[in-house]
Amino acid sequence: MENSKNYHDVQNNLNTLKMREVANTLPSFCKDFFRGIQEYTSSRTRLAYAYDLRVFFEFIHTENKSCSHLEITEFPLSILDQITREDIAEYLDYITYYIKDGKEYSNNERGKKRKLSALKSFYNYFFCAELIKTNPAALVPLPKQHEKEIIRLDADEVAILLDQVEDGEKLTKTQLRYHNKTKIRDVALLTLLLGTGIRVSECVGLDIDDVDFKNNGIKIRRKGGYETVIYFGEEVAEALCDYLEKRCHMIPLEGHENALFLSMQNRRITVRAVENLVKKYTSNVTGLKKITPHKLRSTYGTALYQETGDIYLVADVLGHKDVNTTRKHYAALEDNRRRMAAKAVQLREK
Repeated sequence: MENSKNYHDVQNNLNTLKMREVANTLPSFCKDFFRGIQEYTSSRTRLAYAYDLRVFFEFIHTENKSCSHLEITEFPLSILDQITREDIAEYLDYITYYIKDGKEYSNNERGKKRKLSALKSFYNYFFCAELIKTNPAALVPLPKQHEKEIIRLDADEVAILLDQVEDGEKLTKTQLRYHNKTKIRDVALLTLLLGTGIRVSECVGLDIDDVDFKNNGIKIRRKGGYETVIYFGEEVAEALCDYLEKRCHMIPLEGHENALFLSMQNRRITVRAVENLVKKYTSNVTGLKKITPHKLRSTYGTALYQETGDIYLVADVLGHKDVNTTRKHYAALEDNRRRMAAKAVQLREK
């Protein structure tokens, strides 16, 4: 059951419990690492590290003869000094594609980069603490990641999407049965995502009290755990007002009274549910790009940058800690702006 105090605190507690569960399958010295990084990492990051380290140690246990005679939980810290750069390179090759318990797993450059980054942090922690003598993970370069073009909606596609949410014209008969019950909520939710660029996790974590119509702002909790206020325009305000009129007549389940967006079961809506409703409204529309909630965020970021030309503002509003992350995503737009400079200055009248 969701604790009524704060959605994000509840998620952090759940992540922490899950991380401890995974940590119990790892060598005991791993717990020192998780305690050591607790102050500057999120619970979600630590859980991801735990999963990634489990894949690594399972590989070492299976493939490294010097480790196979021990259970993973019995590995001593000294085993880290026995692992070589070649072992880690073979591990990266292994996770490209492997089968575990009859299930297939694969990792592209992005997945490999994440898993190697976890291993680098892990080794670096013990190396800097002078508890191990070698740091082979530092010798393995991160895989080069090929950047994909960001998929975003054009202005006419945004209108098509919102029209579809309102009228449900392309929905199946089964979907239409529930459409009248969820339409106002879905319009408000998607308008909010498109009009602010907030993450889905930030959206589902919103409480009613986080919405401030006096200043047209919402208080959100960012990935790093800090709170900030994001402002919205009149279209978002109107959609939220329409939804809140209906929301005040709904009776949430115990523990979900504060949630802004509720599911059909009157629980706080989940990230997965938002992903599914975006898919529902876009999958049957001819010519519309394959859209995920994150692409709605990219759509907002693109529109904001095109209107302002201020990459620092875009980084701030989207919650990017490093402006270079934003610049990398919107490099093509920056290049187009620079190309405009070639025509902007005329040296002699023709």
